Amino acid sequence: MAHALIVGAGIAGDTLALLLERDGWQVTVVELAPALREGGQTVDLRGDSREVLERLGLLGDVLSVLVPQRGMAWITANGHRLATMPVEAFGGRGFVSSEELLRTDLARVLHDAAGPAVEHRFGETVDALTEHPDGVDVLFRSGRQERFDLVVGADGAHSRVRSLVFGDDPAQRTSLGLAHAWFTLEEQPDTPRLDGWCVVHHAGRRRAVAARPGHPGEQEVGLTFAADAVPRGDREAQFALLDQALAGAGWRTAEFLAAARTAPDFALDTYEQIHLPAWSAGRVVLVGDAAWCTSPLSGLGTALGLRGAAELADALERADARAAPAQIPAALHDYESAMRPRATSAQRLLPGRVGMVAPASRFGALTNALLMRLVQLPIMQGVVARAGAESGHATKTQSQPV
Repeated sequence: MAHALIVGAGIAGDTLALLLERDGWQVTVVELAPALREGGQTVDLRGDSREVLERLGLLGDVLSVLVPQRGMAWITANGHRLATMPVEAFGGRGFVSSEELLRTDLARVLHDAAGPAVEHRFGETVDALTEHPDGVDVLFRSGRQERFDLVVGADGAHSRVRSLVFGDDPAQRTSLGLAHAWFTLEEQPDTPRLDGWCVVHHAGRRRAVAARPGHPGEQEVGLTFAADAVPRGDREAQFALLDQALAGAGWRTAEFLAAARTAPDFALDTYEQIHLPAWSAGRVVLVGDAAWCTSPLSGLGTALGLRGAAELADALERADARAAPAQIPAALHDYESAMRPRATSAQRLLPGRVGMVAPASRFGALTNALLMRLVQLPIMQGVVARAGAESGHATKTQSQPV
């Protein structure tokens, strides 16, 4: 039986694991984290996301863990509402989707669907890959060594597999000039409630502070600011950077900065894109953000991860690569030919996208709020609804960073 190693137990990785296992592969997934990663942004179920989940037979499971929400609200530093957009706007096909869930819940559904048929090893990653004519020898961080017919890097924008195979050329990365922190805030008796709304405060100087509904008793917080790089692996340096960047931002910023220090799922990263001339080398291939990270500004990361996993599984099946592993390299090229146009298109951000997420000035914030009002006028609703439907994703990330 052909044996596939998938590095990364995220959306793309576990989707691919499920599809390959159903096609008769032996599948092993390794994940550096000690367990499934908690937290993360919200994702919606339009376009590619819904299609792939229906194919997997998991749409019902996903619909059962949706996060109830009423829409988005843009506010001043004092909490005064400048504009709102309910989920009903544009018949549910516009900027805000009524079918959204937390990324961690989607990952859990995919992981549970794979079950014991897929071997998951947490707290593990790869340290070396050596390709041979009949497979890839893998040296794991634990010291374990094994040979696999196929190795897939589904380990995100900071992919270990990509680094081992394609190096760490800075030209692979394109900074979009923003950094973003996100974490879960547990509500206390005196915590201001969101009442089902995602609330966004644009503080000027490329800063945005947002909170949206999460699980019962929780709020998902996002803090965005201007930066091309952030400290990695140094939590205190990260908190110091946040404190400096968001000083005086207003609204609930001080509360959020304090809560970030004790949040177990706190994460901080830059908004950047990954551009590679090729996604595979021999029997090693990348999928999801590891291959084509579009940044959260595209709003397409999850949809592309799901679609990319499906395209890769389909290419391997068409080539009968499970029975004839020698066909794997050709199948990987076919996968890239099918998927690259989608990824390239998603990386073409609309002009002004960064300014909508984090305006440079207070005037820009007011202009953004006015735009949110204007697009809801009857004369504009048809245009915006068509654009939202054609894009196949919720464009919430154009205007807020959670």
